[in-house]
Amino acid sequence: MDEKLKSVNIYTDGACSGNPGPGGWGAILEFGPHRKELSGYMAGTTNNRMELFAAISALGALKEPCNVRLYSDSNYLVQAFNDHWIENWMRNGWKTSNGSKVENQDLWFILSTQTRKHHVEFIKVKGHADHPENNRCDELAREAVRELMEMDAKAEAAAGNGAAQAAGR
Repeated sequence: MDEKLKSVNIYTDGACSGNPGPGGWGAILEFGPHRKELSGYMAGTTNNRMELFAAISALGALKEPCNVRLYSDSNYLVQAFNDHWIENWMRNGWKTSNGSKVENQDLWFILSTQTRKHHVEFIKVKGHADHPENNRCDELAREAVRELMEMDAKAEAAAGNGAAQAAGR
């Protein structure tokens, strides 16, 4: 870690209703007494993509290079960096050790670029346990999924009403 840089704690989580299905992500950024919550959603996605997108979004919200401790309950995310999977994937042309294509390569590429801007330490936390920030990120992600599903239901209802009106003319 670079002593001259600000130190930020980031907590992330992703959620999906069905896998694939509508997904959401949540993140908390903490710098000293400051705290910021972020969340968002995507249609037709997977839980792993939402875990990655939470980290991408949180790191992308930083306005300058920082020392970052990124806490996640995703083995997929944490192990990719701590066990050097991502370095091996890049060295092998985005292929796994058995020669198959790396899934979610688009997001891994973005995330690997962001980790070169910051000094990031990935820390695994137990999911759905007594970790308040992880639990809050899970709430944010699930709220985002609900928001997307409600918007989809309203859009389908509106489209159905429009079709019924058109058929009645």
